[in-house]
Formats: sequence, C-alpha cells, structure tokens
Amino acid sequence: MRILLTGTTGYIGKRLIPVLRSANHTLICCVRDRERIPEILKDQEKVEIIEVDFLDLASLSKIPIDIDIAYYLLHSMSSTTTDFEQLEETCAVNFKTRVSKTNVQQVIYLSGIVNDNQLSKHLQSRKRVEELLQSTSYALTTIRAGIIVGSGSASFEIIRDLVEKLPVMIVPKWVNTKSQYIAIRDVLYILLNVIGRTEVYNKAYDVFAPEVLTYKQMMLQFAEVRGMKRRIYSVPVMTPKLSSYWLYFITATSYKLATSLVDSMKVEVIGKPSNIHTLLNINPINYKEAVQKAFVKIEQNSIVSSWKDSFISGRFNKKIAQYIEVPVYGCFKDIKKRTVTNETKTLTKIWSIGGENGWYYGTILWKLRGFLDKVFGGIGLRRGRTHPTNLQPGDALDFWRVLYANKKDKRLLLYAEMKLPGEAWLEYTIVSNQLIQTATFRPKGLWGRMYWYLVLPFHGFIFNGMINYLSKN
Repeated sequence: MRILLTGTTGYIGKRLIPVLRSANHTLICCVRDRERIPEILKDQEKVEIIEVDFLDLASLSKIPIDIDIAYYLLHSMSSTTTDFEQLEETCAVNFKTRVSKTNVQQVIYLSGIVNDNQLSKHLQSRKRVEELLQSTSYALTTIRAGIIVGSGSASFEIIRDLVEKLPVMIVPKWVNTKSQYIAIRDVLYILLNVIGRTEVYNKAYDVFAPEVLTYKQMMLQFAEVRGMKRRIYSVPVMTPKLSSYWLYFITATSYKLATSLVDSMKVEVIGKPSNIHTLLNINPINYKEAVQKAFVKIEQNSIVSSWKDSFISGRFNKKIAQYIEVPVYGCFKDIKKRTVTNETKTLTKIWSIGGENGWYYGTILWKLRGFLDKVFGGIGLRRGRTHPTNLQPGDALDFWRVLYANKKDKRLLLYAEMKLPGEAWLEYTIVSNQLIQTATFRPKGLWGRMYWYLVLPFHGFIFNGMINYLSKN
C-alpha cells in the first residue's frame, strides 16, 4: 500500500518507518525540514520525501492523490506558546482538508487515553483533534495509547533519571496517580496491524497492558529491574510549580516541558476495555518486561529515536536550513587549527563528542557551565546524546543541537541551545589534513558583547585543550 506518514522525525514516526518498510509498504514521508530526514530514509526505494508544513495549507498540495493509508502522528507537548491547542487544531483541519481530496481510505491517529472527566490541556487537545479528524471521505481509526514505555520515550527517560540519581526521593503527590502503560513494541504492532482492517474503521480503541500502576510503583519496579533499592516518600504540599521545578532540576527535561508533564501526570490514565487485543492477536507485555527490553536496546546502542532529539526538548524551533550557514558579520569568532595525520581517527573522536564521552578537556568547566545554564532556566548538559557514535541533523547533543553532520564532507556543525545573550555555533571541519575548530558568537546587545569578553579566557583554555586532543594520534 501507499502510506502517507506524518510526524516522520518524531519518536513514534522514526520507529514506525522500519516496521512499515519491512511489511513492503511504499512510504510518502512528510517532513517540515528536509535537513532532518532520518538516515533510514535516505536513498531508499519505495520512499518519497515531501517537505510540508501542516500550519500552511498551501504547502500540503505536495501530498499526492494516490495514497491508500495515512498516519496522523502530529502532537505537541511543548507549552512554549499559550495557543498550542489552536495550533494543533489548525494542523488537524489542514490535514483533513488535504487528504479528503486524495484516494485515502483510512486515517490512523495515535492519541492518548482520554477517559478522565478532568483532562490535562494536552489530553483535551488530543481529544479535540480526534473530533476534527472525523470525516465522511475516509475511515478514521483512533488508537489511544497508555503511557508509552520504551528506550528514548519521555516517561521512560524521566523515570530512569529519577531512579538512577536518587536513592531516596521526596516526591509530589502525583506519584500516586494511577495509570496504564503500553510498551513501544506493542504500540508499533497495533499501528501496523490496523491497516486496512474494516472492523476498526471509524472506531477508537484504548490500548494498554493489563496492570494499573501508580508512578511510584513504576519507579519501584524500574529500580527492581535495575537491581537498585529505592525509598520514595510523597508529600501533599508541592504545588504544580514546585513539582515542575523538581522534575526540571532532577531530570533532563526543560522547565516548560516539565510543566506540561506535571499537568498530565495529575490525571489518571485508565483505559476502557475493548476487543482490539483479541482482534489483533496481541498480549501486551508487563511493565518490568518493557523496561528490560528497553535496556537491551540501550546496551546494544540501537535506540532508534529519543524524545530528547525532538525540538520540544530545547530552545531551537526553526528550520535547520536557516542556521546552517554560519553568519560572518557582527560576530565574534575563535578559530583554531591543527594538522592531523589520521583523519579517520580524528573524525571518530569528533563524532563521539559529548554525552558520556564528555568534551575531552576542561570537563569540570563544561559541567559548571551546564549547571549554571540549568539554574538560569536552560537545559543544562543532561540530555546527553541518543547514540554514542552516530550523529544526525536535528539530534540533541548535551546543550547543543546538531545542524550538520557529514563524515564525507568532514564537517560537524552544532548550534547552542544554552541560555545566552546571543547565538552560538561550534564547527569542526577537516581540509587537507588540517582540523579547523571554529566557535562563532553573534551577540545580542551590549550584554552579549560583554559576555564574549568575560568568557574569552575560559574559551582559550577549553578550546585549545579540545583541539589538541582531537588532533593527536
């Protein structure tokens, strides 16, 4: 079948791609930014890439007429704008307007369980999107998933941060909220196997594992799987704001995303029974098994996607193409060069920078900069990186965002997402056996210029040490 895929670069989209391709479907993948096309889609047969923006109806004319199935995987967990609900409605209406003019037979929408009377803003928005997607032109199948558990998922990584960092936790009362979850592998199985099944046309299904757990129970079971002993005490006095700060400082999430998560975590996520599991012949795995399988992927360095690579994890929210050409005028630059005798070895070091490997020199200063960034509302160093040696445009890399990563061109370009009075780029290139390290800063106002001169001595120390390490045999 010819399948239209939205949310191509998202957590679910990246994981669904190989599943659909293994089933021999032809994919038409929608991306807002061509620079972020996943590696698994580049130069592949039966894959077509189209650059569209679902907030711009005119751009959707690129969606072909001859499609059979469409996946709607567009969601926002960001609260950076107060009108995100309106933005999600606009995307849904524009999608429906365009695909209604195609040959599509079925639209599959991945939503969240929305059965509580007092829903969070994000779950309310997902319910509204489901209503807007209903049409007489095609059949809508809505899969309402419980909390998704898998390597790289937001819920998994946040619980992992808490459990692995805190042997004793004093936690907000929302840890006692009851929820149902589902493993990522089961979500993907369901999304694949509802394709073209007339029994599920114009129906909505809650999908979940049979257990009902509180967040506290999830953390304790997570600790048990990891062989750790943890004590958790909840207190009733933490306000939503304090809860958000607690999540923000302990985990890798941004404050704005933490606010959204706290808003959602106060709501019970309990699914309604249906015949979907029997219909698709699936028996969802339990929480401990889901965690165990997630760590198999982590230990194999085979995490396909992570919520940290989503733009909602940082400050960058524009097309990469707008920043890939590093500015020249009105900028300060720190350029250092070294001769290299083994380009392959140097490139390997460059592509392994950050995360658990660190920044090779002045580690304490990097950590201090990350801590200060966190204190002033930035993202800090805690995002790390999804893969220890592979980098793709759009990936998060500590408090940087990867703009360009091409080993054939021998070039890596990073954009700073830390709190700064301006904008910063860090670039590595190798030309004729010469490694060039360029730090570029475009200041904003007088404070931006003062900031550059204040940190210049530290730059001289750190950047010299980094390029010396990268260039040595």
